Amino acid sequence: MAESKINWMAFLPVIIFGGLVAAFFLPGLLREDPTAIPTTRVGKPAPALFQSENQGPFEPFTDAALREPGVKLVNFWASWCPPCRAEHPNLVKLAKEGLPVYGINYKDKLADSTKFLSKLGNPFTKLLIDDKGHNGIEWGVVAMPESYLIDSSGNVLWHFRGPLTQRVIDSQLRPLMANAK
Repeated sequence: MAESKINWMAFLPVIIFGGLVAAFFLPGLLREDPTAIPTTRVGKPAPALFQSENQGPFEPFTDAALREPGVKLVNFWASWCPPCRAEHPNLVKLAKEGLPVYGINYKDKLADSTKFLSKLGNPFTKLLIDDKGHNGIEWGVVAMPESYLIDSSGNVLWHFRGPLTQRVIDSQLRPLMANAK
């Protein structure tokens, strides 16, 4: 009876490939939502703000506004963004309820953003024009819209990517606002 020998070296490429697959996919499996893009801003001071040369008719805000008493919302948006249009009524509603909403108009034409707000209403306490995208880079914006809840010290309490739906407002934003007061 002849003994058969297994050549383990033949399996080495398969073992290495399996290890690489595990290394790439395991971190995603460990997150609660593997499709979510992690944020590095929560718990840290809001980044410095860049002022655009052409603010148009809008009154800009500064870093100092984000350190005023009470919670406030910073919302990155653009007139060319369909999800921004979808969330806009919710921003209007939040502003009417007394939440200061600071807008950062991201890589948009001033005429288009002015027309957008004239037609749909302006929920923003103050508005920065970020036509070159400098603020978006500093804040870590990936896609429109994105919102940040800021506390009285100017720290980021919450960062949300996507449109603020009523469900998100009720399940995530309102509880954080209540705890921050």
